[in-house]
Amino acid sequence: MPTIAYPPKPSPGDRIAVVSPSAGLPELFPRPYELGLERLREDYGLVPVEYPTTRKMGATPQERADDIHAAFADPDVRAVIASIGGDDQITVLPLLDRELIRAHPKPFFGMSDNTNLLAFLYNTGIVGYHGASVMCELGRPGTMHPQTAKSLRAALFTSGAYELRPAEHWTDVNGDWADPATFGAEPASRPGTGWTWLNTGQVVEGRGWGGNLEILGWLLMADREIAHDLSEYDGGVLFLETSEDLPSGTEVFRALRNFGERGLLQRFSALLMGRAKAWSLQRPNSPQEAARHVAEQREAVCRALRAYAPDMPVVFDVDFGHTDPQLVLPYGGTIRVDGPARRITVTY
Repeated sequence: MPTIAYPPKPSPGDRIAVVSPSAGLPELFPRPYELGLERLREDYGLVPVEYPTTRKMGATPQERADDIHAAFADPDVRAVIASIGGDDQITVLPLLDRELIRAHPKPFFGMSDNTNLLAFLYNTGIVGYHGASVMCELGRPGTMHPQTAKSLRAALFTSGAYELRPAEHWTDVNGDWADPATFGAEPASRPGTGWTWLNTGQVVEGRGWGGNLEILGWLLMADREIAHDLSEYDGGVLFLETSEDLPSGTEVFRALRNFGERGLLQRFSALLMGRAKAWSLQRPNSPQEAARHVAEQREAVCRALRAYAPDMPVVFDVDFGHTDPQLVLPYGGTIRVDGPARRITVTY
């Protein structure tokens, strides 16, 4: 298995690079972006550093790669965080200088389309952090969700074990960033429902790997950043989540079936399945439609596991991904899944 190490952590007062490896949406929606920068400064004591494409829509893959190189190479920058995701970061991967980034390891925070860069860092030997982009989590209307804020603080500044806990309240409904009224109040939330556990007789511990299911499917199709020697994933903890595109149960099953046919799915020792997002501005599902969507996704996961990994411990509705709050997961770092005790512990 490749050697993967935790990069040095920043401290309050340090500089943190803010990059847009996917889409320069800060140009179109400055309000959540500026709010996120303010919280980096005021709540976390960090000094955000922007790059030429951070607020630029339509930047070329080479321009975005240049910003990533500059952020990692700058000795005064101690961490890197994505402004937001997008849908074409896969085009940036071939342009990245692996040796440059390996020579300057830093914590990187991002999710969604940033699964591309997290997988790249994993193969470069650097632990990354799945979660907490500037616009979505730091730029949340009202205040940051307290569980997101606490998890991000621990991942940024501390090392060691951190126990994840089910959300006390959560939501998957987002306001329109183009509407100023969105920022007049916190998002409406629902009481937490806890996690659902299957195959709970084991305690497993392994490297975290995964991210957004749709992006991983694209990486498989493009044959990028998925190891050819699948034994590298043996014993790891797989974590998966789905995006605001709201893939159907059929789409989720087919993706996982392909993982199984590739021989990848069954390599892992446990699966953490993020709470399924079931509402978007493009598809504002009713509560009944949302519940049906979630049930279909869950059955799709169970169906794939029955075929390829029937004994794998699984935890559903873990709070990471495209719902709120968003717990940070170490990508390449240690995750412990204690089935008998119903506990999940990560090492930041």
